[in-house]
Amino acid sequence: MNKKTKLKIGDFSKMMQVTVKTLRHYEQRGLLLPDEVDEWTGYRYYSIAQMQQLNTIRGLQRQGFTLEEIKELLEDGAQMPSIDQLTQKIEETEKQLQLLMERRSQLLKWMESHKQIKTMEKFSIQSLPEIIVASHREIIPDYSALGMLCVNKIGPEMQRLGCKCPPPGYCFTIEHQQEHRSENIDIEYCEQVEEMGVDSEIIQFKRLPAVSKALCMKHIGPYERFYESYAKAFSYMEKQGYKMAGHPRTSYLDGVWNQEDPEQWLSVIQIPIE
Repeated sequence: MNKKTKLKIGDFSKMMQVTVKTLRHYEQRGLLLPDEVDEWTGYRYYSIAQMQQLNTIRGLQRQGFTLEEIKELLEDGAQMPSIDQLTQKIEETEKQLQLLMERRSQLLKWMESHKQIKTMEKFSIQSLPEIIVASHREIIPDYSALGMLCVNKIGPEMQRLGCKCPPPGYCFTIEHQQEHRSENIDIEYCEQVEEMGVDSEIIQFKRLPAVSKALCMKHIGPYERFYESYAKAFSYMEKQGYKMAGHPRTSYLDGVWNQEDPEQWLSVIQIPIE
């Protein structure tokens, strides 16, 4: 009579190219219990048959089945999913694939937008098309409060209202006070949306007319240093014979929502000119 081969957990781990930590996790989840546990030493032993069982588990994982789903299959004595289970997994995979393709498309557009900004001259003259925006006006304590206002208040409300923003995304602020303030700033946040919505207490929708000509300048750094870029922009305007012809906009590309270091925040100042 052939003696049954027993493999220590370490040997089983090396042969099957899986960590001991993973084997213990499978054991805790009830997926792959050791064939034998020595009651005196606590050593775990695995059988040859469990090699194929492990291959089945790993194969199902690669096809997107969760450990819970795999456990149910094994408990039912099945080595392969049923046609219905495979059909359901295919449908889930197709949905995930669609989401990934949409994400890829958005990322490509975003990357192209960033390339354009990175290669943009220090000053450029651009036209700003007519757009529909979701707008929120509020007096904020200081510039540093703007990022969290967007993240905690404006963003959630726009999501609740079902706002759809055309890629790659365009948001900006307009300051309404008559003079500079370092605190209690009267600021209006606008973000481009695809269509007019129903106003709420937080968000109002409006159509902004086109700006035929605007001076655009990159600003890299925290919002408290916008004055540095404005000084350069107006100096350039004076030399070129331009005059301001409307409220300046500050468009935000990188900020607290995706970049922890304020020194890396990227904004574009847009000044209507004539």
